Amino acid sequence: MPDWLTWWSTTDYDVAREVLQRGFGALYVVAFWAVLRQFRPLSGEHGLTPAPRLLAATTWRDGPSVFRVHYSDRFLAAVAWCGVALGGAVVVGLPQAGDWWVPVLCFGALWFGYLSVVNAGGRFHGFGWESLLCEAGFVVAFLGSAGGFGLSDGVPTPVLTILAVRWLLFRVELGAGLIKWRGDPSWRDLTALDHHHETQPMPGPFSWHAHHLPRRWHRVEVVGNHVTQLLLPWLLFLPQPFASVTGLAVVVTQGWLVVTGNFAWLNWATILLGLGVVSDGTWAWLLGWTGLPLPDTAGPAGGAGTAAVPATYVAVVSAAMLLLAVLSVRPTINLASPRQRMNASFEPFRLVNAYGAFGSMTKRRIEIVVEGTDAEDPDTGAWREYEFRGKPGDPARRPPQWAPYHLRLDWQMWFLPLGHASGWFTVLLRRLLEADPPTLRLLRTDPFGGARPRWVRAVAWHYRYTTPAERAETGHWWVREAPRVAVPPMRLDRSDRSDR
Repeated sequence: MPDWLTWWSTTDYDVAREVLQRGFGALYVVAFWAVLRQFRPLSGEHGLTPAPRLLAATTWRDGPSVFRVHYSDRFLAAVAWCGVALGGAVVVGLPQAGDWWVPVLCFGALWFGYLSVVNAGGRFHGFGWESLLCEAGFVVAFLGSAGGFGLSDGVPTPVLTILAVRWLLFRVELGAGLIKWRGDPSWRDLTALDHHHETQPMPGPFSWHAHHLPRRWHRVEVVGNHVTQLLLPWLLFLPQPFASVTGLAVVVTQGWLVVTGNFAWLNWATILLGLGVVSDGTWAWLLGWTGLPLPDTAGPAGGAGTAAVPATYVAVVSAAMLLLAVLSVRPTINLASPRQRMNASFEPFRLVNAYGAFGSMTKRRIEIVVEGTDAEDPDTGAWREYEFRGKPGDPARRPPQWAPYHLRLDWQMWFLPLGHASGWFTVLLRRLLEADPPTLRLLRTDPFGGARPRWVRAVAWHYRYTTPAERAETGHWWVREAPRVAVPPMRLDRSDRSDR
C-alpha cells in the first residue's frame, strides 16, 4: 500500500465491518418482509392510504421512488422480495466476498429500494427509523469487502466510512438527548420514566416489570439516558478507546430499551452503530479478558489490510463521504437550534437526517378499541372486540415482543388519541365492515371469523398497569376504565346512526 494511503484505510475495524454489513443486511430483511406482509392493506392500490394517490400528488423531488415509474401491488411485492434476497445474501457474506464494488451495488440497491417504499408508503412509513435504515444502508455500502471464497482478496476498511458511522451514531444519540432536554420538563426533573414504560406506544413482555421498579431506579434510568445521549457522544471524535467506550455504553442502554419496549428496529440499528465504532483492539482486550479467542478476521493472503487499494475504490468512497459531509450542514445547524426538528430529512434521498424521540411525554394511556356487532340494532347488540397483534387490548394478555419487526397499524393506533389526522381510520372501519381479508390479516383476531359485521365502532379506554396486588388477584396486566365512544356505530350502507 502506498505510504500516502496509510491514513485512508485501517485494519482495526474488521470486526466492526462484519457487524455493520451483516447486521444491517438482516434489518433490511426484516424491513422488506414487513413490506410484504403489510404494505398492500395499508398503502397498496386499495389500501388505507393508497400509494398511487400519494405518488400522483407529489413529485420526484418530494420523494424519489422507483414506483413513480410504475406502481402495482405485484411490482411492489417483486421489489420487496428482491430486498429480502439481497439482505439475506449480505447476512451470509456473499457480496462481501467479491470486489469492493459488489457491496456498494448491493447496499445501493437495498437503500434505493427501501427509500422507494418509504416515499410511496406515506403515513404508515413516516417513522424516524425508516430514515435511519436508509442512511445507514448508504453509509455501510462504502465499507469495502473482506474477500473470501476465492473470489477476491478484499480491501481495507476506509477510515472515512468509519468516521461517517461515528457521525451517524453521534446524531442519533445527541439528537435524541437534546430533543428530550429541550422538550418535556419531566426529562429535566428526572420523572419521565415514572410514566414511560406504561404509556409508550407498544409495551413489551417486561414493560410491566420495568414500570414497577423503584422510583429511584427510574431516576437512575433518566440520568443514564442523559449521560449516554448528551455527554458520551462527544467522545466519538476522540482517539480509541474513547469511541469504543461510547459504543459499548450505547449497546448497554439500547439493550435495556429492547428489553422494555417495542421500537421496531430503532434500538437494533443503534446497537449495530454502537458496535460499529468498537475497534478490533478493544475486542481483543475484551475477549482476552473473558478468556475467549478473538475471531480471525484476516482476509486471504495476509488479510485485506495488506491488499492493494484500487484508485477507483479510493475515489468512489472519498466522493461519497464528501457528499455526506456537504449534506451534514443543515442537520448540524438543526442540532444547535433551540427549535430542533425531530426525525426530519433535509433532502429527498434521506442521506443525512435528524433524529430524536420522546420530546414530549404522555402521562395517561388512552387506547382505541375497535368493536363490531352483527345485531340489527346496535343499542341492543352484543359488541365483540377486534384484537390487534401488538397494541394493548385484552387486559389479561401480556404485551408481546415484536421488535425488530414493525407493526405499522398498531403504532398508528397509538397516535389516534393524541389528535393526529385519522382519515385512514375511517377507511379501516369500512374495511372491517367489508371483512376485507388483507386488512383482517393485519389483526390478531377477527371475532366474526371472516363474516361481515353489521356495525362497527371505536371506544376509547383509559388503560393503566395493574398493581402487583391486582395482578396477583386477577392475573391481568392491565386495568381499563372510563370508556367513551370515540366513533359512533357505523355500517356500510349508512355512514353513522343518524342516517338510520
